[in-house]
Amino acid sequence: MDVDTCIPRARVEHAETAKYESEFKTGRRQYTQQFNTLYYKRLNTLKPFILNHARTKWEPKKIHLTPKVLNVEGPEPTFIVGTIFMDSQAKPSTLAQVENTHWISDPTPPRMYRDGTETVYLEDESGRIRLVGDAVDKAVLASGVVAAMMGCETQAGDFDVIDMCFAGMAEQPERTFSEDVFVALVSGLNASVEQPVTLEMQVLAEYLCGAAGGANDQKTSARIVQTVVAGNIMNVPVPPIGHTEDARANDRVPVQKLVASVDAYLSDIAACMPLALLPGPGDPSSASLPQQPLHPSMFAQCRQYTGFRTLTNPAYFEINNVLLLGTSGQNVRDLCRYSNETPCQLAAQSLQWRHVAPTAPDTLWCYPFTEHDPFVVRTTPHVYFAGNQKFEAGVAVGTEGQKTKVVMVPEFSVSHEIVLLNLRTLECSTVHIDACV
Repeated sequence: MDVDTCIPRARVEHAETAKYESEFKTGRRQYTQQFNTLYYKRLNTLKPFILNHARTKWEPKKIHLTPKVLNVEGPEPTFIVGTIFMDSQAKPSTLAQVENTHWISDPTPPRMYRDGTETVYLEDESGRIRLVGDAVDKAVLASGVVAAMMGCETQAGDFDVIDMCFAGMAEQPERTFSEDVFVALVSGLNASVEQPVTLEMQVLAEYLCGAAGGANDQKTSARIVQTVVAGNIMNVPVPPIGHTEDARANDRVPVQKLVASVDAYLSDIAACMPLALLPGPGDPSSASLPQQPLHPSMFAQCRQYTGFRTLTNPAYFEINNVLLLGTSGQNVRDLCRYSNETPCQLAAQSLQWRHVAPTAPDTLWCYPFTEHDPFVVRTTPHVYFAGNQKFEAGVAVGTEGQKTKVVMVPEFSVSHEIVLLNLRTLECSTVHIDACV
């Protein structure tokens, strides 16, 4: 192996994350409040933007707003604004589960919630109205999306939709073009108790640190200024239902050894460059979104380095004047149960909806916020990525010149691939890590 240890690593400016972290930090969680407040905040936050688009689109045609969905009357075309709700037998029901099994467990979600038998409604503070028509059947929609629907009432009291519009992409800060440096996007290491560090993981660390590959590989790795691990860093075993921890049995020892091994592994990367970790569904963090940062006490070796950070999921952060929004993929996977579009297309569509997790809390666990909905996209990022997917990349384009690179980051334990994102061009490519060398 030809290793050139004299290649200096590129350095860039990393903005403070405090101004972004507060969006998703929850502090001490309390679950006494109801979820209806979250839907109310979402609707009232997005409604002004939707009304602006709807009036521009339809009022020149003499089609005007009906303020409440229950006030729709007659065959005259009108438009209404509300939150979409899909009622489907395929959606999980905790009450039905308790009734049938007398026990609450985590049900295996079905592949699709939208299978042609669902009923689609539009809700506001006054009530709900059923949406019908080809426009609804063909549209890419999901529960929790706030939208404007244009159409008229049918004799059955439903709303026959002719057209629809959404909030559109939020304002986007200007991006200054930098030099050709890269961010390494990794997800799904899935370190396990049985094998904390695989051979492919070890080769990955060597590649990122510039100790693997030929001269060209080392020159590329020297231009990597940040590594982001987007979820499922570990695959912590879940205790069986009814399990009671016995202190005398040392139940925690295997997990403690796993965490220590992962910490030692990641510290090699953190010693070479800034490293950020987003928790995923397999990691020891909160189960509901937004997942809170992995506790620093788990990373005694990593936290010795100033560039090491544990972030929320989702998380905003800025590198060299490029704003990134990342998730560990739960939001995109849940959207895939409402549509046959690709994960990348659905992620791009969520930016048009101006909401990264519209299906929460209906079919995606989340915290019942009462002051605001943090999943509303208030600033359009330059890059939006989701972990634990199959690799795919695209571009979301807004009506006011916004452009966002959308990247699906492959699951490393399955694909043995990572993504290198060029911060100047926002182009991305995959690097396959082959341990059979």
